[in-house]
Amino acid sequence: MQYLRFGQTGLTVSRVCLGTMSLGSSAWKGWVHDEERAIPILQRALDLGITFFDMADWYSAGRNEELVLATKVFYPMSEDPNDKGLSRKHLLASIDRSLRRLGTDYVDIYMAHAFDPQTPVEETMETLHDIVKAGKARYLGASTMYAWQFAKLNYTARAHGWTPFVNMQCQYNLLYREEEREMIPYCQDQGIAVTTFSPLARGYLTGATDTPRTAHDPYMNYYGDEIDREIARRVREAAKRRGVTAAHIAFAWVAANPKITTPLIGADSAEQVEIAVAAATLTLTPEEKAFLEEPYRPRDEINDSNPIRRPRSL
Repeated sequence: MQYLRFGQTGLTVSRVCLGTMSLGSSAWKGWVHDEERAIPILQRALDLGITFFDMADWYSAGRNEELVLATKVFYPMSEDPNDKGLSRKHLLASIDRSLRRLGTDYVDIYMAHAFDPQTPVEETMETLHDIVKAGKARYLGASTMYAWQFAKLNYTARAHGWTPFVNMQCQYNLLYREEEREMIPYCQDQGIAVTTFSPLARGYLTGATDTPRTAHDPYMNYYGDEIDREIARRVREAAKRRGVTAAHIAFAWVAANPKITTPLIGADSAEQVEIAVAAATLTLTPEEKAFLEEPYRPRDEINDSNPIRRPRSL
């Protein structure tokens, strides 16, 4: 396993990050693995040298946090109208609840899971700064928002001498490359670590689209036009030539991007963890990359601030 510096921080992380949305409690979502099935996946990840785990208090309604030391905040945790978003009230309550579940004094990275248009950015960033200064979080990150929103939050923090974000987590794969427009260049310019999720496009690139999870995944409505099918076909063709799986090729393409710090994987089995770790060291030729990338066209951005829409037609 390769280990690298996390953006411009002094934090070191593994080249591959294990996403843990599918590990925790099936009482939250039917496709989530309970402890008996989750432990072998986590154990294999540790055996292969993975030291970076992604999670959120929302996953499994908090059960997920008993596994790792990093978490996100934003989504509703109850019917209480104040128990969501990035308000001072919710942030301070959420970090304390997360730490109690984790059984530790701090988290390594505390992430804003999405942009909150209902809360002043000054309130959000000052509160996150207070959480860091209180020793409850070492670093701050954000996920799933427009580049202008992320830049606004960071500008506000720096203008007031508060703690800025050091990490952006966004969706990125062969079917969805819109973060190449603004977000990734902004992060490169600012020295911000980029972590990415959904390298297999919710399984679309591997043909694993008929599962308990995808049956209830609204993002699946985003993929599936003629161009998506052609890119998926090319992934399978490249995999056949290499003698590997489509997952190897799709993950290798993401991992090969030098602007991506760490790709996240979501694993339903120890074997899927092994595939991701192996794919991270698989080098695609320039010809292979061009073959995979050629059909792509610009499409609507996927963001929690806008409805999920079908890709724009040509």
